Amino acid sequence: METDVYPGNKPALADKVDGAIGEGSPFHEEFGYYAQGVGPETAVLPPGWQDRLVSISNENTKGVTGLCLEVHDLAISKLIAGRPKDLEFVQELARNKMIQQEIIIERLVATELTEKECNRIRTRIDALFDVDDGRGEKILFVATLLTLTLLGRAGAS
Repeated sequence: METDVYPGNKPALADKVDGAIGEGSPFHEEFGYYAQGVGPETAVLPPGWQDRLVSISNENTKGVTGLCLEVHDLAISKLIAGRPKDLEFVQELARNKMIQQEIIIERLVATELTEKECNRIRTRIDALFDVDDGRGEKILFVATLLTLTLLGRAGAS
């Protein structure tokens, strides 16, 4: 398991994150998860994402406040990245009703993408919300999203 850490006002510290608690570090070995230092260029996000950051601060953070992407902004970023692990993550968000289709579409439309990219992501969004909750006939498997990804890459070649 991993998490991305963007050191806000000091993006040069991203390399230090990798060295201290990154993949293969003693931290990773001890706790079973790691962090990757990232910069502002790492993810494509909808405009206004900074205004929607969610603060996390409780007894577990020992007085430190973490800022996390709002779940719909995170989902858009992962849909755009389109890696299998990202698509699986977003599928779980949708399956567990943690994201709403209308908000995802609003964020997609606001995001700076080509028409082709926007259409590709819209197809993924439509597939995500065409999921059976156990009472209907339609079923979506991760394979559907992976197929769409592969078809998108083949079309881009």
